[in-house]
Formats: sequence, structure tokens, C-alpha cells
Amino acid sequence: MKIIDNCPLKERHTFGMDVKADRLIEFANEDELKSALTGAVKPLLFMGGGSNLLFLNNFAGTVFHSVIDDIDIVAEDDNSVSVRVGSGVVWDDFVAYCVEKGWWGVENLSLIPGEVGASAVQNIGAYGVEVKDVLQNIEAISVDDLSKRIFTNEECNYGYRDSIFKNSLKGKYVITYVTYRLSKIANPNIGYGALKSVLTENPSLQEIRDAIITVRNSKLPDPKVYGNAGSFFMNPVIPMEQFVELQSRYPEIPSYPASEGYIKVPAGWLIEKSGWKGKSLGNAAVYEKQALVLINRGGATGMEVKHLADTVIADVQKIFGITLHAEVNYIE
Repeated sequence: MKIIDNCPLKERHTFGMDVKADRLIEFANEDELKSALTGAVKPLLFMGGGSNLLFLNNFAGTVFHSVIDDIDIVAEDDNSVSVRVGSGVVWDDFVAYCVEKGWWGVENLSLIPGEVGASAVQNIGAYGVEVKDVLQNIEAISVDDLSKRIFTNEECNYGYRDSIFKNSLKGKYVITYVTYRLSKIANPNIGYGALKSVLTENPSLQEIRDAIITVRNSKLPDPKVYGNAGSFFMNPVIPMEQFVELQSRYPEIPSYPASEGYIKVPAGWLIEKSGWKGKSLGNAAVYEKQALVLINRGGATGMEVKHLADTVIADVQKIFGITLHAEVNYIE
């Protein structure tokens, strides 16, 4: 177990804000986690790669970070394999591992920043795939009584960028392991967005991964150059009647299927149409290549980024009657 007091967090989250935590604790197994939780100074923050956080101030509490890095096969047959993965494994390293092994299911989630534990909290998704599609179960430790619980996929109440760990169980459990069920049978999912134009029929796992990495790199800034958290806003899901009305005014409006009676509209398109693409407020800006991304141009505070986000939200609401919601978590 590693303990750092008055810990700088600038290099531990992708927005790169110059903030500190009163204490940071890294744990390498469940026993270390239980020991660290006992008597930890609150508030508590459980973070992975820090790719979905916006610190508004210094954090006056204890930050926990998993470095559990096991990857073990727990079940296997001719068609599938179940893999138990430590919550501290870098997500894209796990994707690369699966592609190398010839296991299908997570290749469309290539290059998404963060770690395995956060993937299960956020229900990360891209190019028509979400983590819930392959997640089998989650192992977690209770913050209150240190008991261990295994959550099935169904118990996680997954929705679009949502789970029980972001709602009724927020801050109540620490994820230690996630088990995924992957396929040994080729099953390419390449009908979504930009993939259609860059992949041939029946691509290999590696070809899909390479294409997604190329597309993501062309649209998303490197956090080492401009601090960012990737997609800042969730794509709104609106009633079909509202979409039809918008389509009458904006025939070119893109859309994707959602649940029955609803349509998903790209937040990036709404922001760009509102005139914000490439614009800035102070040291915070809307990225010039992808309006869904807010960036730290250098020296921005969390409050500056939040002010920009709030202003963008207000303009999109005024123009389209749609309220955007941040995918990024604000940390006070």
C-alpha cells in the first residue's frame, strides 16, 4: 500500500488541473483496500485514470486508487472466454490484450482512456458497443462494513453512461475486479458512424482496433497537449415527436436509434450548430476538431471549464430546446 499526503493530482487526471488531495492511497489487493478504508478521512474519492473528472478545487479528503492488475481466465469453452480483470488495469491495455488473444467484444472500445474499474461504473461506450454488452459480474468492497459483494450485470442497472454505482450506490462500494465474457467467434460491429467508410467487409480484430484508434486520434486531442476528458457531454436522447419537429427545421440533423419512441442526437452537432466549435472562454475552449470535447488550453481552472460548459448548455437549450448533461464528474 502506498500513501501520499498533500498529493499533487495534476498528472493523475487528464484535464491536468493544478490541484492537490489531502491524501492519496494506492491499494494492490482487497486486504489493503479494507485496511485503508478503516478510519480514512472523509470525504472519499475513488478514481482510476482520472479521465472522467473535473476538479473544481483542491480535494479536502482521501483519494483511493486501485493498482490491482491481475488478468485471469476463469471459464472457457470453444465459443467464449470469461476473463477476471483487476480494477487498476488500464482499459486500453486490456483491449489490446483481448485483440491479441483473438477475443471479440471490446475492440470497438479501443483507446478509451481510464481503467477497468471505471469502465464498469460509467458503462463506457463507443461505435455501437457498451461495456454492459460483455460484462458478466463485478466484485466490490463495501465502504461501510468492508463486506464483499458480487454484482451481476442485471444488478448494475446499466443505462446510457449510467449504472447503479452512479446513483443509489454512489460512493458506497469500491470495485476490485470485473469479469467480462468475450467471444471466440468473429462478430464485427462496424456499422456505426465513421467506421463504415474506413473498414472493408469482414475485417480482422486488429483492423477494427487500428481503424478506431485512427478515427479517435483524428478527432480527440492528446491530454498531454490539451487537458481534456474526451467527450464532455452525453448525447441527449429525446422523444420522437421532438426530433421530428427539429428535423423539419434542420433536415441534416444526424440521429441514432434509442429506446422505443426516442432518438439519440449527437451533442457535438448541437454544440457546433450553436456556434461554439473552436470558441473559448478564458483558458477553456471547445475543441476545434470535435465540439463534444472541452479542453484546458493551459492554466485553466476547473471553474473556468465548468463556466464554459454551463454557457454551452444554456445556448443549446435556447436554440434547440434540449438540455445537455455532462458526462464528466465535477469534484468539489
